Amino acid sequence: MRQGMDLQDISHLDLFAIERNSKAENGTHKLQHLLRTPGGIAKDRVNSVDPYGFVQSENFDYDSYEEHMSKYLAVLNRRSIKWSKLLKSRSKVERNAKLKRYVRKGIPSEYRALVWMAASGALEQLKNNPGYYQSLLVAEPDPKLGETIRIDLNRTFPDNVLFRKTSNPCLQKPLYNVLLAYGHHNSTVGYCQGMNFIAGYLLIITKDEEKSFWLMDALLGRILPDYYGPTMLGLRTDQEVLGELVKVKAPGVWQTMMEQNVTWSLVVSRWFICLYIDVLPVETVLRIWDCLFYEGSKILFRVALTLIHHNQQVIQQAESLPDICQSFKQIICGPFVDECHTFMQKIFTKPRSLSMATITKLRGVCHANIIAEGS
Repeated sequence: MRQGMDLQDISHLDLFAIERNSKAENGTHKLQHLLRTPGGIAKDRVNSVDPYGFVQSENFDYDSYEEHMSKYLAVLNRRSIKWSKLLKSRSKVERNAKLKRYVRKGIPSEYRALVWMAASGALEQLKNNPGYYQSLLVAEPDPKLGETIRIDLNRTFPDNVLFRKTSNPCLQKPLYNVLLAYGHHNSTVGYCQGMNFIAGYLLIITKDEEKSFWLMDALLGRILPDYYGPTMLGLRTDQEVLGELVKVKAPGVWQTMMEQNVTWSLVVSRWFICLYIDVLPVETVLRIWDCLFYEGSKILFRVALTLIHHNQQVIQQAESLPDICQSFKQIICGPFVDECHTFMQKIFTKPRSLSMATITKLRGVCHANIIAEGS
């Protein structure tokens, strides 16, 4: 298996020039795949299947998409050139303000798996545990675990051609392997719904089972601990943390939620448990994940706060529980989230200051409250 990059020190991304030319070429092909040849109407020019294998919905707005992509492709090309120069200029790239800025502006598709692996610590784990993933696949099987995973295989991205049984290759078997291996690796978590979508996205990007496994370990084991355990205590805690942050940054929304007696878990649990998969557009989700792997879980709060703050007037007009639920469905659609480059700029300006120290402190308080309520 090609490593692509090495990590000699946890404070450095050791980015070797392995396959740089072929990776850049593949990235260019992926960009070109977004739009067909000129002529005719937008629906004729835009592919009905996106670069990641997702089939466009029947009500997909081809005209708006084409207009957006005509601008965004220029951004992608500029970023690709800058990243290429960055990676070619030195054998080691330190984790510093410049790299953080580059990540926030988007990792080109040809370097995404590479940077995710190094930034998250997944590459280090892979290097330090040779053969471990394969050993998990041949471990004594847990029939219940395997059956639970199989049930969800056909439910995983039915709108993606790469996961259809007729596809060659079909990603259902790699998906099963990654989830089974993780269930054996972390028996406390095992498998629960939502993990299939995360593993599926990782496979789409890395095209590699073992890399996907170690990225999943980074997400579930270090970046988002206790999100997927039996009690989902980490997930429940972070939903309450979001409520506390909204109370400060969008008090009108918080007041509306309190008046209608709506819990945050009712409206945002899917945002957090699926890491915005099937909530926001694919390209936007990938840009969020770029930052998630590099900066950690506070990115999930930045995204949620931006969505809520930008649409606070819509939410505050709600006069009932159904109104609130509808408003939270409404705010994840439209140009604001479709235009991922602008959206990602907003998540670092709209919520303003949001330190990890603040989140950690709120987590402590909310965690204690949840434990006290359950005792």
